Amino acid sequence: MKWQEVCEHPNLRNLPFKIELDENGRILMTPVKVCHSAFQGELEFLLRSLLPSGRTLPECAIATREGTKVADVTWASDEIFGKIKTEIECSVAPEICVEVFSSSNTESEMEEKRKLYFEQGAKEFWICTEQGDMKFFDTGGEIDNSSLAPDFPKHIEL
Repeated sequence: MKWQEVCEHPNLRNLPFKIELDENGRILMTPVKVCHSAFQGELEFLLRSLLPSGRTLPECAIATREGTKVADVTWASDEIFGKIKTEIECSVAPEICVEVFSSSNTESEMEEKRKLYFEQGAKEFWICTEQGDMKFFDTGGEIDNSSLAPDFPKHIEL
């Protein structure tokens, strides 16, 4: 399948799952827990508060060489948002792509997503652990703090 077909398919609307596509167009579905959604909300709120000139995008579909991946939360500058706002899936990644790690994720999956988002132009990749601890990465590897949002906390309390 193509991402537009997934978006328009009547049987795939309103599912309580996160949907992505693999490199062969197969649908991957992941159930989402309440705490996962709560972390997404906090991440989005903090990003909007600290970086008011751009846009936050929850559940942001990004076209990659391995299919459509959906970042839990992203932040795009006004410039990047202007390029992607009318697209079905982002042709370029927003500058910050955040994944909320859950029990259905693996470290290798997160590493692959990090690589794919950077290939699509992301400047930073963040992981929020199930305990609310934040890990920040740029193209060189793990960093102590975000350079785009230096005041972003290293821990999120629910």
